[in-house]
Amino acid sequence: MLEIISDTLIDGIKLLPFLFITYLIMEYIEHKTSKKAKETIKKSGKFGPLIGSILGAFPQCGFSVAATNLYAARVITLGTLISVYLSTSDEMIPIFISEGASISTLLKILGVKVLIGMIAGFIIDLILRLRKKDGEEERIIDLCEKEHCHCEHGIFKSSLKHTVNIFIFILIITFVINIIIHFIGESTIESFVQSNPIFGPILGGIIGLIPNCAASVILTQLYLQNVIPVATMISGLLVGAGVGLIVLFRTNKGIKQNLKITGLLYSIGVVSGIIIQIIGIQF
Repeated sequence: MLEIISDTLIDGIKLLPFLFITYLIMEYIEHKTSKKAKETIKKSGKFGPLIGSILGAFPQCGFSVAATNLYAARVITLGTLISVYLSTSDEMIPIFISEGASISTLLKILGVKVLIGMIAGFIIDLILRLRKKDGEEERIIDLCEKEHCHCEHGIFKSSLKHTVNIFIFILIITFVINIIIHFIGESTIESFVQSNPIFGPILGGIIGLIPNCAASVILTQLYLQNVIPVATMISGLLVGAGVGLIVLFRTNKGIKQNLKITGLLYSIGVVSGIIIQIIGIQF
């Protein structure tokens, strides 16, 4: 139990800088910039999937948390959010390096994730723009307006309050998940994947939905041990968004919308894995 608590606290503390900086930026945008500046930020979102997919590739799930908060405030587009989720690497890079795996293989896998994230993000944004009615606008949502807090005390204090609230929520959920994984056992999950190789990408995607670093650790280790093919691993890693999905259900209003986003992420990851498997891509 002490180990579970320790792991939970470590995972949570790693996210604190990302949470605070993100909220600080959002508060600044909301309170210090003009309406014209806000509209410029929204328009720059057309290039969001490009930037999001690249940033997501860095070995920190904090980027998915930051992107989730920005999307909840409608600072970035859905396509940008999905591109970050799809390219998020989490623990894959450290494990590859620590295991002495081929750097070229690592770069190829990262390249595939970034490319899929970028393409999917641009397509999603294009479809949403085409479906949006003429004159319909989606304004940037003020955090204080949404959560009814007292932000007149300054952006620093307000950012700190938002950070503490979401940090506590993440700790609680992560603790519960770590307990479940501890009692089920990673070996049980590994055996399940090995016994169902035909449904590799589907199972990989299901594992990817585990909202913490355990998913990327399990998938990467199974791949490096030649237990699962690259298609299964990539499916799971594409779906795996760290604790981004936890934050999404906490900060983004509308349970149905959040479920649709989760379903969209899962579908893209699984379909991409199936295509890779059919084509026979190997690294």
